[in-house]
Formats: sequence, structure tokens, C-alpha cells
Amino acid sequence: MQEMPARIRSITAREILDSRGTPTIEVDVALANGLIGRAAVPSGASTGEHEALELRDGEPRRYLGKGVRQAVEHVRKVIAPALRRAKATDQQAIDARLVALDGTPNKSRLGANALLGVSLACAKAAALAAKQPLYRYLGGPKAHVLPIPQMNVINGGLHADNNLDIQEFMLMPIGAKRFSEALRYGAETFYQLKAILKSRRLVTAVGDEGGFAPSLPSNEAAIELLLEAIQRAGLKPGKDMVLALDVASSAFYKGGHYFWGRPNAERRTPNELIETYRQWMTTYPLVSIEDGLAEDDWAGWRRLTDTIGTRCQLVGDDLFVTRVERLRRGIAEHTANAILIKLNQIGTLTETLATMHVATQHGYRTIVSHRSGETEDTTIAHLAVATNAGQIKTGSLSRTDRLAKYNELLRIEEQLGRRALYAGTTWRRS
Repeated sequence: MQEMPARIRSITAREILDSRGTPTIEVDVALANGLIGRAAVPSGASTGEHEALELRDGEPRRYLGKGVRQAVEHVRKVIAPALRRAKATDQQAIDARLVALDGTPNKSRLGANALLGVSLACAKAAALAAKQPLYRYLGGPKAHVLPIPQMNVINGGLHADNNLDIQEFMLMPIGAKRFSEALRYGAETFYQLKAILKSRRLVTAVGDEGGFAPSLPSNEAAIELLLEAIQRAGLKPGKDMVLALDVASSAFYKGGHYFWGRPNAERRTPNELIETYRQWMTTYPLVSIEDGLAEDDWAGWRRLTDTIGTRCQLVGDDLFVTRVERLRRGIAEHTANAILIKLNQIGTLTETLATMHVATQHGYRTIVSHRSGETEDTTIAHLAVATNAGQIKTGSLSRTDRLAKYNELLRIEEQLGRRALYAGTTWRRS
């Protein structure tokens, strides 16, 4: 990052609402030259046990206990005085100071939401001072890869009130030549999916991440719907569009078994679930499975990786929670081969980048991700390009909080011009 003498004049914070109408924190970092960096922090519904703590007020009569006034006050009264006159351009020093001010392993004193809001707002202010878009400020001249979107178009699990075990059924438009074309592929498939659901008198209301949440006979029925929609959009499954799943299996894991098949769930062993995934891979163009097993089922994860890891992207979300120490364990034990990156799981930009660096060094793919409770903030679009991550999860093709990220990627692609490389073109060769 280029050094600029941009001193922090003030830091303030406020309570705003996220895409679910739940409070979250927004932070403004004002520089001495008058520029202001602003960041809003997302929030997850399906959260891993090992994530950094999102501080909530716990007042039952106010926002059902989900207010964030404590986190706001921590920014105003603890963090702001400590960072006044610091260089916004020295991101590592700022984030180290934030971590030290909190002083706990999981950011429980000040709240990961308070720390992350300040961390990202500082980076945005510094980018403005450098007169650069955030992706270029963070990534330099090598930042030029537009990510493959994982588009969550059918919701289940904790993201829906239906009978599907799997939390997210996703489209990956790998056959496009540019990101803008990939976005069109996804949108047109989404239109066709809605038309199919309407023709069968199934629910077309959308969930937290903009996907449909119909009740269907089985998880396989949802996959078949996606394949039909892809074909109706004039695309070829397996060539133009492939499929990805977020199983979020920690939600139905108990006592060493997985309770699968809502509403009358049957008990399954890890090996039985692994065999289901293996069969699906032979039947469907399925290339990525996230959280196929539970966050602490390390033995099961190793068997899963040994069984299909050479043919399928196996993504650790709850397994790794963007933490270097958990990722290093996965690397040592040959567990998974990709990591989901969520800024608010760890709490600062520097720690996030460090985790991504370790993943890349050891051949793990990185997927930058939103949360189910989102805002209009487009930081993750810039982070995906800055790091050349190659993949992004930011929801379906509806709801402005999701489309804000896609639209920002369109702008970035336009800015990069001929230098822009869509990651789908490299995925097809890998």
C-alpha cells in the first residue's frame, strides 16, 4: 500500500439497519484533509461457533436484544481517542492497535463489529487520500481478476422456512468470457427459475439472500430445477454453468451424526453423507461443496477430502472461520481445499488478508463472501479483486443489498478495461 500522510481527525459510529431490518454498526473515519471513509458491517444468521464475537446489547425491549449501541460507544469512547492522529495509510498498525485495545481472543470486549467497522473505514479513507479505488489501493497494479460469482438462487436450511436441508443451491457461470456476461448468464437463469416455479404454483418470494425458498420433495429436486432453468436460459450445464452447494451441515449435526431429510430427518453417519455427495458429483455438474460436514468433525472432513477432494472444491466456512490457526490445522491435516473469507468472522482487514495469504501459499482457493444480513457497503467486491481471489459469494439476482456488489464489480471491470480477466476463463483450464 502506498504511504500517504493522511492523519485521522475523528472517528464516529452509528447504529443502522441491515438487509433484515436488524441493527448493525456503521463507522465514519474523517481525515485531516476532510476526506471521510465509511464502512458498514454485515451480520450472519448461520454463524460458526468459532467466529469472533458480534457484540449485541441484549436489551429485550429494544430490537429484540439485537441493538449495537454498546459497539457504537466503544468506537466513540475507546477506539476513536486511541487512533486520533494515526496514519490511515498504516493499516497494519491501525489493526494491531484495534486488536490490542480489545485484548481478547474472539474480540469479545469491544466487539468484532466495532473493530471491523473502524478497520474498513480507515482503509476506505486511505484509498480516497491516495486517489485510488479501494481494490487498487489494497491490491496494487496486479489486482485485475474479476471473480466467478456463486449465486444463491434456491435457499434452504437456516435461510428458509422450507423442507430443504441444504442452505444454498448456487449457480457458477464459468462459461462466460467476462464478468458482465457471467452476471447476465446468472440473471437470465434466475428469470427462468422464477418462471418454472410460478408455472408449478410454487413460492417465488425471496429469502434473506435474494433466492427463492420453495418447499420441494427433496434436495435433488432443487438441483434438477436449477438444471432445467439453465437449459431454458439457453445455456449448457457443465459448460456454461456449473453448480455449487453450501450445506451448512453444522446446523443438523448432533452427537457425531447428521440428521438429514427434513421434516422427518433420518440419522446419517459422516460416511453416508460423503457417499451422497460422491453420487451427486457423478450425476450433476457439481463442482463446489461448502461446509459439507460440521465445523468440528475434523475426521469426517479428512475422509471427505480424501474421497472427492481431487475432483471437487471443498470449502471450509464454519470449519475455518477466516482464522489462520484453524486454516493451518486444515493444511496440516489435508482437510478441504478452499476457504470462505468473511471479514466479520475475524474482525480486521489485516487479519483477513493474512488468512488469504496463507491459503494462497498452500494452494487453497479463496472465496470472498457476504453475510445473510447485508448492507449497501461494497467492500467485498473490492476485496475480491484486490486479492485476485477468483470467486465471490454475494447472493442471488434480487435485493439491492446483493446487487450492489455485482454492480460495483461491473464498474470495476469497466475501469480495468482490457486488463480485466474473468476468473471463469482460468477455472475452465484448471
